[in-house]
Amino acid sequence: MRGCMRRRLRAPPPVPAMSERLGKPTCLLVASAAAAGVSAQSFLQCFTLSSSAFNLQVATPGGKSIDFVDVNESNMRWIQDFRMKSYANPAKLESIDGARYHALLIPNCPGAMTDLANSGYLAKILQHFCTENKPICAVGHGVAALCCATNEDKTWVFQGYSLTGPSVYELIRQPNFASLPIIVEDFVKDSGATFSASKPDAVHVVLDRHLVTGQNENSTLPAVQNLLILCNVR
Repeated sequence: MRGCMRRRLRAPPPVPAMSERLGKPTCLLVASAAAAGVSAQSFLQCFTLSSSAFNLQVATPGGKSIDFVDVNESNMRWIQDFRMKSYANPAKLESIDGARYHALLIPNCPGAMTDLANSGYLAKILQHFCTENKPICAVGHGVAALCCATNEDKTWVFQGYSLTGPSVYELIRQPNFASLPIIVEDFVKDSGATFSASKPDAVHVVLDRHLVTGQNENSTLPAVQNLLILCNVR
């Protein structure tokens, strides 16, 4: 009788957890390692919402730690707890094989305009994702990261797509507007794609084929929700 009870108590717990983990698709969360950093709130929302549906891998250029910006009372505790986790140490973007991932997620990263927008390694990953029509989601300044993906003939991988990102009206409020390395709205239009934006700080998300873009930090949650829908994750 005791032996039967032991079997009943021991058997159930590990099996669902393991099968659930193995059954989850993988998502690459790419963040900037530049001094301008990564939005704490957007990263928090991206990570918490997507981690319930994906096995996440965080990656940055050089595997450098993330500098979070706009940390406040509502997200400070979460950021502190996150930094203590083993999975908080980013992988090197340079060593990432895009074929291993089902989805790609880039949160609002002001630093993306400096490093990710010029990353040849991220460009290869994005080219693979476009060829395979794998879901991509970029939010706010993270949309600038998509600008690195040019073909050999200098055409943009996302030519002909419709997308959004920070509008000029949102960017012009920044003190360093005159020295920004890239203006997403101008790049998108000059590269043969369609750009749309709502009022500054308004929630605005564009879905075109396998690409989801969010205009700003406030658009993070609905953008990631659309990514989950694309991946048929319920």
